[in-house]
Amino acid sequence: MSGDARTAAPPAEAGTPAPRALRADLFTWVAALRGLLSRPLASYYLLLASAGLLLMIGLAMVYSATSVAAYNASGNAFSVIAQQVVAAVIGLAAFWVCQRLPRRTFRAMAPVALTVSIVLLVLMDGIALLYASEVLPAPQIGFIHSETLWLYIGPVQLQPSELAKFALVLWGADVLTRKGRAIVHPKELLTPLFPLVGLLFVLVGYTDLGTMLCLLILFIGLLWAAGVPLRYFGMLLGAGLAGIALLIVAPGRSGYRSDRFGAFFQNDAEIINCPGRDDSCWQAKQGLLAISDGGWFGVGLGKSSLKWNWLPSAHNDFIFAVIAEELGVVGCLVVLSLFAVLTYTGLRIARRVNDPFRRMAACAVTLWLVAQAVINIGGVVKLLPITGLPLPFISDGGTALIVTLAAVGMLASFARAEPDAARALHARPAPKWVQLVWAPLPPLPAPARPADAAASADTGTAAAKAKTGQAKEPAGGGSGERRR
Repeated sequence: MSGDARTAAPPAEAGTPAPRALRADLFTWVAALRGLLSRPLASYYLLLASAGLLLMIGLAMVYSATSVAAYNASGNAFSVIAQQVVAAVIGLAAFWVCQRLPRRTFRAMAPVALTVSIVLLVLMDGIALLYASEVLPAPQIGFIHSETLWLYIGPVQLQPSELAKFALVLWGADVLTRKGRAIVHPKELLTPLFPLVGLLFVLVGYTDLGTMLCLLILFIGLLWAAGVPLRYFGMLLGAGLAGIALLIVAPGRSGYRSDRFGAFFQNDAEIINCPGRDDSCWQAKQGLLAISDGGWFGVGLGKSSLKWNWLPSAHNDFIFAVIAEELGVVGCLVVLSLFAVLTYTGLRIARRVNDPFRRMAACAVTLWLVAQAVINIGGVVKLLPITGLPLPFISDGGTALIVTLAAVGMLASFARAEPDAARALHARPAPKWVQLVWAPLPPLPAPARPADAAASADTGTAAAKAKTGQAKEPAGGGSGERRR
């Protein structure tokens, strides 16, 4: 046998793509993805797609998690999901309204939203404290009734802490926008931002520590987007940790919270051997069992066994465990991927808009939704302590779903106000009836000031001259060498 034959490469098997072909396909897909993301309205459509898919998954999982308990309680398996569908319809109406509103309307709503949220929180916490102190025979004053995280005003059921999230986004972004570059001075942050935010943290954290953590992360996102110096973040983090420690041992809730916090440090064997229905570890145990039963592809939609009165709050803060059991690892990855797309889209909107209020509000809403999802999922899989926070878009809860969809509607309004998106919408405007039914045209970006335009022109001229000089230099050097 000749040397050429011995050293020749073995022939490729039929149907096996060459490495170069695989790399070419990968580059083609990456180029196609970049082309899609470079389109003017890419942020808007990514936001609609991710939020819409999460909402549909949420409605399906709420029905799956509540049908058995609802049928056992009332004989109607659709009683709970019907309420959630009504909340979704109201939330979609809030989305539609918010995506039509201009920036000045959101800023005008900010003080009103914050005032209403504080009044509702004071009512809820005040009635609960009076009842705990035995001043009131029942947690009720007239037609206003307080129940842990809920406030009932006649037939209307509200969760004031959810309203406080949206109110803090609007009011905080408005205040920081008004202060402008003066936020580098401590006195500008102390009046009125920090005192009112601290009051909001206390009112929310007394009954809902998880939501207070979410508010803290939201507020940090506002300050970060505003450009507050980094030294203030350490102070805020220290104050937040001290406040969390005080709320864990606060009167009335200290035993429950400390038990939950202590259960987080138990290992998996201790959790699985949790005796009876111990409140400190039973929910974590059933969540881990649900995840282990699901495997890669789950037991099938609607076929969960632990939702048969074994898993507490299966429809609310532990609905991710039901997803893991019924849809498996694949279903969990789909949900996580949609939240990742939502995160990318929100931060993309915050980066691309020119207005500081829009930038701060978009960043705060994104961190709010992401932080809430991370805290919820982390509690289910035992990476974080259990706090009782619902999973955005997916958990059962009317107020949370309505407020979340309203916040996403505001993000959609900001996405349409991106400079490239606004120019594209004005270049090919939709018919008047479409603008009336869906959304009006966003304002065009303000033209550059003459001074800015002259500065950019001078910069461009200098850069062009530098490039020209660099291009001529090798030619000159080469001719010199030839002359030598």
